[in-house]
Parts: sequence; C-alpha cells; structure tokens
Amino acid sequence: MVLYPNYVTLHRRSRLPRFLPSEDEEARIERFQQYLRIQTAHPNPDYAGAVSFLSTQARSIGLETLTIEFKPGKPVLILTWTGSDPSLPSLLLNSHIDSVPADPAHWIHPPFSAYRDSDGRIFARGAQDDKSIAIQYLEALRNLKARGFSPLRSIHVSLVPDEEIGGSDGNEKFVASEKFRMLNVGFVLDEGQASLTDEFRVFYADRLPWSLIVNAVGAPGHGSKMHDSSAVENLMECVETVARFREIQFDLVKAGIRAGSEVISVNPVYLKAGTPTPTGFVMNLQPSEAEAGFDVRLPPTESVDFLRKRIEEEWAPISRNMTYQLIQKGPNRDVTGRPLVTATDATNPWWSVFTQAISASGGKLGKPEILSSTTDARFMRQIGIPTLGFSPMSNTPILLHDHNEFLKDTVFLKGIKVYENLISDLSSFHS
Repeated sequence: MVLYPNYVTLHRRSRLPRFLPSEDEEARIERFQQYLRIQTAHPNPDYAGAVSFLSTQARSIGLETLTIEFKPGKPVLILTWTGSDPSLPSLLLNSHIDSVPADPAHWIHPPFSAYRDSDGRIFARGAQDDKSIAIQYLEALRNLKARGFSPLRSIHVSLVPDEEIGGSDGNEKFVASEKFRMLNVGFVLDEGQASLTDEFRVFYADRLPWSLIVNAVGAPGHGSKMHDSSAVENLMECVETVARFREIQFDLVKAGIRAGSEVISVNPVYLKAGTPTPTGFVMNLQPSEAEAGFDVRLPPTESVDFLRKRIEEEWAPISRNMTYQLIQKGPNRDVTGRPLVTATDATNPWWSVFTQAISASGGKLGKPEILSSTTDARFMRQIGIPTLGFSPMSNTPILLHDHNEFLKDTVFLKGIKVYENLISDLSSFHS
C-alpha cells in the first residue's frame, strides 16, 4: 500500500467514545452521502443528476423550485420559501454544484463513494468544497419548516454550475440576469473554508484572479553561440525576478506581518520554449521565442496599477524584448468603482445579525478574513450586495481540492444547527 502524506493522520483513531447519531440524524447524513455520490467533477459534471436530486429534496420540504439555463447543459437551480413580507430584501444562500477532479490512485477510499469510516469521516470530492453547505441549507430549512417557523423575508437557495472553472456560465450570468433582479436579494451567504480551531472562519472578500502571460523574443541561432539577451535568457530573468517578489511577499506571511490572503501571490504555471521533435527537443537550436504563464491573486485592497507598473518596469520590461498580457478573470471593482469587500462593522446591519446568530448557536467566530482563493461571492459583491463566505466546519483540516477530502458527520450535523439559527435570524431581520 502506498502511504500518502496524510495517511497516518487520516487513520489515527480517537480515544473518545464514538458519536452515535439518532435515526433522524442518520437520514440527514445519508442524504449528504447521496449528493456526494453524484459525479459532478469536471470535465464532465453530471449537472442533470444533481439538479434532479436537489429538486426532489427541495420539494419534499415544500420549497418552490425553478431551473433555468444561461447556457445549454449548465442549469441554475433556484429554491424559494416566500416570506410573509416578500417586499423586503430577501436572503440568498448560494452553493456551487461542480467540483474539481479527483484521482482515485491518490485516495484511500474511492473519491465518489462517500465512504464513512468508523470515526465518522465521510470521504468524497466535494465534501468540504462545497456540497456540504447545499445539504446543510436544505436540512436547516427542513427543520425550520417542521417546527412551524414562518420567515418575514423570502429565503432563496441558488445552486449553480461552473464555479470551479470561473463561473462565467453560472453565477456570473445568473447575477446579471433579470431573474436574479426579481429575487430582490438583500444579503448573501456563500461558501467559506474549514477552520483548524474551534472558531468558525468568515470571509468578507476574496483575492481576485488574474492570468499573466509573458512573452520574450531574441535572436535564434546555433546552440553553441553565446547570444546576448536571447529569448530564453530574457524569460529566465523574468522568472527569477518574479521569484524574488514572491519570496518577499511570502516572508511577510511567515513573519506574521500579513495573512496569506493579504499579499499578492504570483505562481508560475507553465513555461514554453524550444523546437519539439517526436522524441524530445532540438538541442542545438536556440529558440527565438519563449513564454511563461503565471497565476496571480490580488487582494481587493491592492491596486492593479501597482501590479502593472511592477511588470512593466521589472518583470517584463520592453527593453529586454519582452511583452505581457495581464488578463482579468472576473470583476475587480463594484459598480461604483469600490473594492469588492463586504463591511463587517456597524455600517452593515446584516453583520450584527450574523454574529449574534453564530453566538446563539454556541459557535465562536474568528476575525473576518480575505479568502486566499476566489469564489462566486465576487459577482454578488460587484453589484453591491453584502456577501459573506461561511462554511461551518470547525476543528477540521482544510482539504478542499486535496486528496482524501473529508468531512466528519458530527461537523456536518453541527453545521445544520448553525444554519438554522442563521437562516431564522437573517430572514426575520427588521431593518
């Protein structure tokens, strides 16, 4: 058996007595497992199967269902519980259906089996990112319906495609649509991330994604000739300069001066140069062109003009026969030109309700953060709707996109109770 880095951790058994779920709790866990077993990983997510399952669950609760497509084969499922005063701005709970691929060779259990071990860990791609919150939303609504709760504001759940590949055919089109406008959304909860401690994490902004492509040119020639400023030499200088910038940013994180999400990350993702042959590359020919690609994540508080200046003067100066493309991947400012951030103070009345609901559920909330990666929340923030990223997963390793992604059954069930408090308080909020 191959021992992967997290194998020992995953198999360490607790000395505490095992939690025994009730019959009702077992049914909730089973519905979570059923959703996880629907293969919604790219490149061929089973959106139809997922929407059919989720619609069936929603109708069993008594929610209205609507499926729309902005691109064929990529459905957006909208679930609605109409409030007693639907004229008030509504509450929207968002989750994406799709997930990233998973290589079974690197998993200790098949990644789409939703295997549950004796410690209650449910192994599946999407267990944390973010199929858990979709089922927790539904189970929380099921509980609220069962106890006769009546929301003041309308509650909507949106289940969208393509978040993992940028959201351009999913939430981006949905938020820009007339149908979204008709939902009269006042506040949104979207996905967050697990917490290693007993505090829940909450995110008021995402780092914004950019793609940087640098092209270098130079004189071609024999492999033995000592050119001054060849294409590959120029590109290597670019990569080394970027690496020094990256190291400085990373040092700020390691020193505790900034969080990882508060610095600019620049990571090389590909290098391209040379003349290929059926068995390799031509080794005695220096190429006239070379190219490198970088994934760039920019905190919303940083100016893209700063980044452009750095690229033009240091990373890819025209004086070294270099050009670049800095490609924006989604919005980076709201409709008024302000950064895509949600206030976490008295200026945002939803924030007070949110924090009080977390406390009432017995949970503790950590300091609000910027998310290191990027979610669909940026599309709601772009049009000025306050949006928080939140997934109630405390004392849980962060395994999104990792091998052996799992969520414990106890953490899943606790999250349902947290969402019950959040949904009841946020939908009853009098502004």
